[in-house]
Amino acid sequence: MNFKTDPSHSGANVLRRDFPSDFRWGCSTSSYQIEGAAQEDGRGESIWDRFCSEPGRIRDGSSGAVACDHYHRWPEDLDMAKQLGVNAYRFSIAWPRLLPQGRGAVNEKGLDFYSRLVDGMLERGLQPWATLYHWDLPQALQEQGGWANRATVDAFLEYTELVTRRLGDRVKHWITHNEPYCTAFLGNFEGNHAPGLKDHKTALLVCHHLLLSHGRAVPLIKRLVPDANVGITLSLHPISPASDSVEDAAAAIRHDGLRNRWFLDPLHGRGYPEDVLALLGSDAPQLLSNDLREIATPTDFLGVNYYFPERIENAPGVAPIATRVVETHGVERTAFGWEVDPEGMVTLLTRIQRDYAPNCVYLTENGSTFEDELLPDGRVEDVQRRSYLQRHLAAAQRAMAAGVPLKGYFAWSLLDNFEWAEGYLRRFGLAYVDFETQQRTLKASGQWYAQFLQPGEADR
Repeated sequence: MNFKTDPSHSGANVLRRDFPSDFRWGCSTSSYQIEGAAQEDGRGESIWDRFCSEPGRIRDGSSGAVACDHYHRWPEDLDMAKQLGVNAYRFSIAWPRLLPQGRGAVNEKGLDFYSRLVDGMLERGLQPWATLYHWDLPQALQEQGGWANRATVDAFLEYTELVTRRLGDRVKHWITHNEPYCTAFLGNFEGNHAPGLKDHKTALLVCHHLLLSHGRAVPLIKRLVPDANVGITLSLHPISPASDSVEDAAAAIRHDGLRNRWFLDPLHGRGYPEDVLALLGSDAPQLLSNDLREIATPTDFLGVNYYFPERIENAPGVAPIATRVVETHGVERTAFGWEVDPEGMVTLLTRIQRDYAPNCVYLTENGSTFEDELLPDGRVEDVQRRSYLQRHLAAAQRAMAAGVPLKGYFAWSLLDNFEWAEGYLRRFGLAYVDFETQQRTLKASGQWYAQFLQPGEADR
């Protein structure tokens, strides 16, 4: 099917020189998705190790035990990032690799790995962007209640202090959490992510403790790394009603309340949305007196992961708030079934700026999965991903022209990797990974990104 695109929004003419000279260009990865070495050098078990060991959890029956073998192949991967021409590299740190039991005894070999990794970034001119939590909680902490246990907040601070003391002399950009919505709701309500629970009240409590741990970690990082830039990354969606009906309009407001405002409001000092609290009733988390003040600790930037819009219909009886996401027919989609809508990114970013006015925004993830194929001549002609990149970068320019203080873009992802519950069935990488041989091949999209990032005459 051919999809018509507004020629002015095609992205075909997007140029690096049209962005500010200090714009940050990067790519993103996460520890469990690429590192492998799950049982090497003292690493402890994570909730994803345990989740993957349970039959039926992962679509292809796989795990991140080897993944991209980045633990051993990181120099090659950082060389590829440098080849792309990015000037920043977003990675995450595996908590169980540093503190195998979640707290207490420190695994020095794990710290040494990340120290070498950061040095490798700096040697290649890549600014390190460290994410402290990208979903791989130590299993030992899960067995004590996981994020539903308020004590995990204290454990996270112990972990944060360990990491920032060791790496803070070189790492100046810190993200506390990646997508707390996914940790809380996909892992503890829908049950299709680790730890695989299905309890809404637990998910809400998990969410609260994630936000609280973020708020408490910010001043800790600032104290240990005085010149640090600290933020949080949220997965956010532009929300619209599925029809013109009053019922669907009200459902869209409810859905936006739990999907977006439940995070944005408390982080910006407004507390949890009153309309959502009224819907949740006794399921809402119980707060201690200083919780909301701590969650609202000022940050240096807001990280936004944008992938697709959501259209919402009223759905009586559907937990938790009687809403349902519905598909729009006849639109372009990725292999994941996600709608491709660059203009949705403009809508989302301008809404955030209008309603919350963050000082600085980074697109910390944006990417797509398609049915990539390694051709006999060694090429991967992923023209759809290349077009996706072009159009979303053009959308980023439109958002900036509308007043959004967007300071950087990180493509998801550098490598094809372990895609959580999908296993290795979905490929997001700018580089193709043959998981049998671990050979990396830069795709056409990666080649385009590298060409785009080459400084032109106007950039020199």
